[in-house]
Amino acid sequence: MTAKPASSATQERMATIEQHLPLVQHVVFQVAVHFPRHVDREELARAGALGLIEAAHRFDADRGVPFERFAAQRIRGAILDAVRAADWAPRSLRTAARSADTTRQRLANELGRAPTAAETAAAMGITSTQLGALHDRVHRSVVLALDEYVSQDAGDDLTLVDVLVDPSSPEPSMALENRELHAYLRDAVETLPERHRMVIIGYFLEGRTSQELARFLNVTESRVSQLRSEALERLKAGISAQYAPAQEEDEPVKGRVARRKVSYAAGISARSTWKDRLGRVSGADDARPTELLSQFA
Repeated sequence: MTAKPASSATQERMATIEQHLPLVQHVVFQVAVHFPRHVDREELARAGALGLIEAAHRFDADRGVPFERFAAQRIRGAILDAVRAADWAPRSLRTAARSADTTRQRLANELGRAPTAAETAAAMGITSTQLGALHDRVHRSVVLALDEYVSQDAGDDLTLVDVLVDPSSPEPSMALENRELHAYLRDAVETLPERHRMVIIGYFLEGRTSQELARFLNVTESRVSQLRSEALERLKAGISAQYAPAQEEDEPVKGRVARRKVSYAAGISARSTWKDRLGRVSGADDARPTELLSQFA
């Protein structure tokens, strides 16, 4: 038998592969009916295509086996190998699950109705508890994509990620940002001049009225209002400065008010390190600092 040139053999194999590509989809359709929904059919088709290529390289016409039958076996084997490699569950679990399904189908045909869990367990020679444990293990082995739809009731399409995400729980990065902001607020309040600090603490953190603060500080209510406005302005500017780009050291600060703002912002920054700020855990009084922060909006 005269060997074909390498280029001619390669072209013939490529033509055979292209001619039998529909066979891949046919085998995938046959095999996929036994797999759960989360198994990606496109992944099965890719594995089957690799099996077809391998079949084209290994096929020996002298053995008398038609290529289509030989390729179908290779495609099926490649698909099963790919599924087993990606499956988290052991083969023994899958075998037990198939046995339970077969038993249920047989009982349904015999009884003319869906069998109960106790009837299925008895037919399998196990207890109802063992059958329930088997179902639990099978359910835990199912892998779903995050965009898998889990509810489509009343037009409310919910994916798995919608169910997993807790809207009441902030993301870790956001939680760190909030912790840092609350720490800056505490440092900013502690760095205020004494009367401004007493007004802020009394009004926002202790719940005192302007009249009570006026009596305590021995000033008028209008003065308390003025002190509160000045303190809020200082707090807003001081905290905002912590997130602003650093000012060049040789850049001069002009004006008494500007120097006071820079000094106040520097005092806030020096009061604690970033590790101290992120390490502080807010307690049960979170609502009161949050109310104070709302004044900056």
